[in-house]
Amino acid sequence: MSDPKDVSTSSPETAPQPTPETPETVAQPTAAPAAEEQNFAQMLEQFESESEAAGPKVGEHRSGTVVNVKDDVVLVDIGAKAEGIIPIDQVRTPEGAVELKAGDPLEVVVEGRDNEGSFKLSRFSPDRPRSVEDARAAFEEKLVVRGRVTGVVKGGLTVDIGMRAFLPQSRSGVRDASEMHKLVGQEIRARVARAPEKNNVVLDRRSLLEEEHKVAEDAALSRLQEGDVTEGRVKSLATYGAFIDLGGVDALLHVSDMSWSRLSDPAKVLSIGDAVQVKVLKLDREKRRISVGTKQLQADPWQDIEERFAVGARVTGTVQRLTDFGAFVELESGVEGLIHISEMSWSRRIHKPSEVLKKGDVVETVVLAVNAADRRLSLGLKQALGDPWDDAMERFKPGTVVEGRVRNVQPFGAFVELAEGVDGMIHIGDLAQERINHPSEKVKVGDTVKAQVLEIDREKRRIRLGVKQLLPTPMDEYITGHEVGQVVTGRVIKAFPGKVELDEGIVAACPSAVQPVKRIEEGSLAAKLAAVWKPAQEQQEEAAKLAEGKVQLKAGEVRSFRLTVLNKEERHIEVEPA
Repeated sequence: MSDPKDVSTSSPETAPQPTPETPETVAQPTAAPAAEEQNFAQMLEQFESESEAAGPKVGEHRSGTVVNVKDDVVLVDIGAKAEGIIPIDQVRTPEGAVELKAGDPLEVVVEGRDNEGSFKLSRFSPDRPRSVEDARAAFEEKLVVRGRVTGVVKGGLTVDIGMRAFLPQSRSGVRDASEMHKLVGQEIRARVARAPEKNNVVLDRRSLLEEEHKVAEDAALSRLQEGDVTEGRVKSLATYGAFIDLGGVDALLHVSDMSWSRLSDPAKVLSIGDAVQVKVLKLDREKRRISVGTKQLQADPWQDIEERFAVGARVTGTVQRLTDFGAFVELESGVEGLIHISEMSWSRRIHKPSEVLKKGDVVETVVLAVNAADRRLSLGLKQALGDPWDDAMERFKPGTVVEGRVRNVQPFGAFVELAEGVDGMIHIGDLAQERINHPSEKVKVGDTVKAQVLEIDREKRRIRLGVKQLLPTPMDEYITGHEVGQVVTGRVIKAFPGKVELDEGIVAACPSAVQPVKRIEEGSLAAKLAAVWKPAQEQQEEAAKLAEGKVQLKAGEVRSFRLTVLNKEERHIEVEPA
């Protein structure tokens, strides 16, 4: 740097000679101050450059001293030309207090400068390395560092821990690569995986999570006992149950232990993140397995089942599911009863429960049996409808004419449904007056037929019917076609008691016929014996009968008769000689 005094030491030959006549003589006195100002600016620039080089750099860790504590910032002397400032919130305790005072030492990190030239600082934390040296120290001392995930890159994540670091996917603690993006923006804790070289810092989060999980798991296993009631949070759901986080250890809440009612899908009652009260059912510390339940915290609905659902009681429920052998009906939460397929109808042969019921049907049933120990309850559907045979003896007396639908046809006869639960059978011999080979010649399934009740057996639940008994017979036609008092011709087929055939298959009774008297020749031995042994009174009675109009008939003779009785209901005809 040149000295202003050098100007006065110039040789006379070279020095300008000021004269009043020339302009130079006026400007010469200001030359020295201008050069002097230029040299000072250069010196200041050089000084500032050197000061800047010697001052703290961004990210540098420095030990400082608190100068003053204000409402919003703390002034810190870090040995630089200017003081540093740190936001007051960074030095508050968890309770919100500020315990720093002027003169206290404080470890800080330089973040930069503000518009007024002051250094912006942040409080130094050993888990926020700012340099390769800090990262190497964290690796050697196995320190846990904190950082914020800034993005997803090939093979892993980028993390700001005070400097740029890389977290491989295999060490991230995330099992599914598609879930990696969920960590972006989150603050995580990890360890430095290996000694860093230059600015290449690799982190390991998985091992830290595994260690922390094992510590928490050990603490939870030692704390919990079978029978304990504790609170947990739903961690994940599966088709067979839910995994509950009990504060460091996962427990399985099986679907069968969620509710006394039958539950097919845990997602219908639980969601991830739900807080639930559970009871510890089983605890295996060696295998590190815990089973919990929620239904065990509720009253067992089977506890007084025999009192609430007594045998014979009529109850209403909802069909929950159908099987090959019956239908399960929910009577109340946690209580199901079975309607066996055999208890669905009095008469119909049910092949599948779906022929009668479907899921969701509300049905009235009767309790048939209760087994509280095995949690079984038998129900009857047909019993709720009433036994149709209770009044069958009155409704279907022999001789009653009934009408019904042919439900089934077999080689030996046809089954007719007379009422719900009551069938009658028409034997093939009672279907027609003539001989037939198969019932289908006269009836088919679905036909409506009229029949007469022939027999009824309450114990065996059997009713015998006949169709031909309602068809007109030759006797019916003969009676319909004649009148009492009419004289007809008939042939005696039996002398006593008198039987007379009026037409083919039409036989009438002749009450006036008397037993034929055997004629005995007078003077014969038979006459003598009859006179001795046969009382005179009997002889007189026979003579009186003949006198009263009684007649002696001869088998085979044809003669005239008068119709005296025509009974259509009993199919009975009587005659007397005309």
